[in-house]
Amino acid sequence: MDNFDKNLEKMNTENSEFDGENSKFDNENFRKKSVNLENKNSERIVTLAKTAGFCFGVERAVKICHSQEGENKHVYTLGPIIHNEAVVDDLRKRGIDVVNSADEVEDPENTTVIIRSHGVPKSELDALEAKNIKVVSATCPFVSKIHNIAKKAYENGDLLVIIGSREHPEVQGINGWYENQAIIIENEDEAKMFKAPTDKHVVVVAQTTFNYRKFKYIVEILKKICYNTKVMNTICNATEERQSEAREIAKKSEAMLVIGGRHSSNTQKLYEICKSECENTFFIQTLDDLGLVELESFRSVGITAGASTPNNIIKEVQSYVSREQ
Repeated sequence: MDNFDKNLEKMNTENSEFDGENSKFDNENFRKKSVNLENKNSERIVTLAKTAGFCFGVERAVKICHSQEGENKHVYTLGPIIHNEAVVDDLRKRGIDVVNSADEVEDPENTTVIIRSHGVPKSELDALEAKNIKVVSATCPFVSKIHNIAKKAYENGDLLVIIGSREHPEVQGINGWYENQAIIIENEDEAKMFKAPTDKHVVVVAQTTFNYRKFKYIVEILKKICYNTKVMNTICNATEERQSEAREIAKKSEAMLVIGGRHSSNTQKLYEICKSECENTFFIQTLDDLGLVELESFRSVGITAGASTPNNIIKEVQSYVSREQ
């Protein structure tokens, strides 16, 4: 009996106390991992998504922040500039901290406040301007476009429906440009409960990072309920491409790594998509979260990352996974 067979026999003995229902791994997965261990010396294939990392809006927002370093006595972002703790910490080291409202600004005459990439409600902008605080907008242009749609819908008396996560700051910001009266729909079940108005046009928009497939399903439901509907697909093209590429890589990989901030909505959606195609999908923020024990048995590993994930973190993970076999 060679070493592999001995190890396999030992592993089978150690796991014999578990039945099929309660075992952490079913027999098929167990055999698959055993075969991978047998071929441990074979070369691991690591596939990095071309769309992984900063999108246009995030990169623009970070550059705007850097351009404001030292431009005023106090420089803040209104809320985290993006949903990535590493980036927020780096800005803090550069002297750019976070405030959550105009009320937190103690020296308005010598303060610059940068509007986060997700945008803010109009009321928050008004509060900053009322205190004569210098405002620099780093709102993603695609998000600003939705603000204009919401504002116009309110002025025209149309009903605004936002498809997205109601707790996400982008959605809250959009709703703020509709006087916080929009209907927010997160899933298909909520869409089925929608009651179409008889006296208003309905304008439908989406959170820029929403799952594109889910958006289409929800829109199909709404169109059956309300015929007088104008649907505007405001999901960012980069989001669609990122989600599509992640899905294809996950289909072909034994394991999948999704890198991004825990509070990043677009990264969470990437994780859900990858998990639906690859059971062995792991959500990590940095290399520190990655235990190689989770990956050592896999010969093909895919990597993608959210729109707020810095390139250096992605490269660090890619290099480590490629090197440690």
